[in-house]
Amino acid sequence: MTQHAPLIIDVAGTTLTASDRPRLRHPLVGGVIHFARNWQSREQLTALNAEIKSLRPDLLICVDHEGGRVQRFRTDGFTHLPPMRLLGESWLKDALPATQMATACGFVLGSELRACGVDFSFAPVLDLDYGGSSVIGDRAFARDPRVVSLLAKSLMHGLLQAGLQACGKHFPGHGFVKADSHTAIPVDRRSLKAILADDAAPYQWLGGSLASVMPAHVIYPRVDTRPAGFSARWLQDILRGKLGFGGAIFSDDLSMAAARVLEGRELTHTQAALAALAAGCDMVLLCNQSVGDGHVLDALIDGLTEAQVKNQWQPDEASELRRLALLPVGPALDWEALMRQPAYMQAVFQVP
Repeated sequence: MTQHAPLIIDVAGTTLTASDRPRLRHPLVGGVIHFARNWQSREQLTALNAEIKSLRPDLLICVDHEGGRVQRFRTDGFTHLPPMRLLGESWLKDALPATQMATACGFVLGSELRACGVDFSFAPVLDLDYGGSSVIGDRAFARDPRVVSLLAKSLMHGLLQAGLQACGKHFPGHGFVKADSHTAIPVDRRSLKAILADDAAPYQWLGGSLASVMPAHVIYPRVDTRPAGFSARWLQDILRGKLGFGGAIFSDDLSMAAARVLEGRELTHTQAALAALAAGCDMVLLCNQSVGDGHVLDALIDGLTEAQVKNQWQPDEASELRRLALLPVGPALDWEALMRQPAYMQAVFQVP
């Protein structure tokens, strides 16, 4: 049986430390997520990613790189990508050029990341822009789910041209609630029918194109008392069953305050990871825990190992195949070759 590697963790800095290396070699670790602290230059980032791959070629190297205020790498030649709302505003003026811009943004985003050894970006945001969410805000394309879906599909087309798979977030929708799930637990009291007809509609329309989904740390009490990322009702019955989604499901960051509160009880990181995996997540993220001694990461790895030994959790082969399917297929152009590629040069001029 294929060993399931469900943990996505981070590394401390711009080079690997003596603590990072054994964690990345651990068979339960399936990927790395980078942050701005892992960036110094293109040359440094490329070397860091090459060292990660030398330890484990199958590790998925990820980043939150959407455009606008969520773009981890901004200097040393990286194109400044617009917030997605700008593409939605362009759609209102002229729809077809807006889709062209979206494809160009996806292609530039994906090509530049791949040229530095990054495999995957958690994009695009499929949340609707209701105007009241501080954490989503201009990260969303538009209020209309049809516009969101078509612009997201165009952006995803560009990502695929560059060799990157996409991740739709935050299922079934984070845009309606105002609270920030990094610090609180947002509650959305709408009915399932209302959510499926509006916020979750892009997941149904894009189901055949999306390679992965990240659920929201939001409670929808008329559907389930658990946040979506801990809810088998949302992830298995609705996302996989009703909407027919067959790709990978990531938990959102389990270091977030709202991520470890379940039905009024605060969970350890291991308990939260086990709850997310039991609900239907294929992979769980624990971010920003490698800085310092990294004991939180080590405790999670040890806790999940113990749970496996005690048969409280068992690896899932289908989940592992979904993780491996997110890795790029084929070699990427290096930065110098990319700068001379006609398709890339044309796309850069189309980025607003």
